[in-house]
Amino acid sequence: MEKLLFGPAGVLKSVEPPSTIAGIKYVAELGLGCMELEFVQRVYMGRETALTVAEVANNKKIALSAHGPYYINLNAREPEKLRASQDRVLHTARIASLCGATSIVFHAAFYLGDPPIQVYERVKKQLQQITSQLRGEDNRVWIRPEVTGKSSQFGTLEEVIELSAEVEGVAPCIDFAHWHARTGKFNSYNEFIFALKQVENKLGRHALNNMHIHVSGIDYGKHGEIKHLSLTESDFNYIDFIAALRDYKVKGLVVCESPDKYREQDALLLLRTYKAASHH
Repeated sequence: MEKLLFGPAGVLKSVEPPSTIAGIKYVAELGLGCMELEFVQRVYMGRETALTVAEVANNKKIALSAHGPYYINLNAREPEKLRASQDRVLHTARIASLCGATSIVFHAAFYLGDPPIQVYERVKKQLQQITSQLRGEDNRVWIRPEVTGKSSQFGTLEEVIELSAEVEGVAPCIDFAHWHARTGKFNSYNEFIFALKQVENKLGRHALNNMHIHVSGIDYGKHGEIKHLSLTESDFNYIDFIAALRDYKVKGLVVCESPDKYREQDALLLLRTYKAASHH
């Protein structure tokens, strides 16, 4: 991508009546550059709407991505749950592609007490099947497993980067708030740079030019994420985070996942902080 774009996850609260199309238009009015379609309960959109969404987003120059359903576990014990999880990823990718979205993100799996290396191999195998199916359909959407916020969830920074290196068509979604909540660290300029360097070392500069980032305030405990907060009521160091993105010349999408009532102000806060930082 040419630059770094900021925007919200889902249709903002100010949009009345709420619809994806009205949401995209409003994001454009605010001067934001992207929006994530929230298919977190289910993929609620059909083909016709998706094509209209693509047209509106294209006219308004808003880059789209999509978040897949929460009910995905590529480490499920039961074959039917595995199959259903695969189908949810595929369905998300197909509708996202019709919407003109370039990426889909999702939480890939739970460890369920299995050794992480074993879970990694299972997830990798599932993702290989998914990407090969999508390539057969000429669907070029990036499949992005997300860095997760709880120690029970598959998705450390290393796991997500490694999968992206090993499976064609897979790229990382780095949720910096999740990673901070999960580690209790990764909240300083040097640590943000360290994470970005890991991406560059493993995946090349190209990955930093096409990043997909989630961020919000976050409340966490010893097992990681408890809930999302607004940026200003959390300890997340968004000023150093933005400075690291700027200094490392990261491009792509930064999706704000603060709670509903703070999402608009937080997405704009990130954009303003970035603009101010870029003028120094």
